[in-house]
Amino acid sequence: QVQFVESGGGLVQPGGSLRLSCAVSGSIFRIYTIGWYRQGPGKQRELVADISSGGNTNYADSVKGRFTISRDSTKNTVYLQMNSLKPEDTAVYYCNRKIANMSWGQGTQVTVSS
Repeated sequence: QVQFVESGGGLVQPGGSLRLSCAVSGSIFRIYTIGWYRQGPGKQRELVADISSGGNTNYADSVKGRFTISRDSTKNTVYLQMNSLKPEDTAVYYCNRKIANMSWGQGTQVTVSS
């Protein structure tokens, strides 16, 4: 069973916006904190934001004030709204359970370029 499916990436100019979606298996969604991660070329995967089952959120300093993570319990979906995008945001974005990561999916590519 595929438990995390990312979508919404694309090519955007600096200063632009994208909204990423992560469809999550319901059994996972209801219990665990879900994080958005990213991995740029030649870089380690990093956690950029997470949201608990109760709606508490955390953000990496690099994205505070620009990105917003949210969850919709009716759709079992976690979103990442990305505004004021910068070239350094270019990466493959993944979602996963924050504690005890499960298998990584394909992710969704975000490219910020003029």
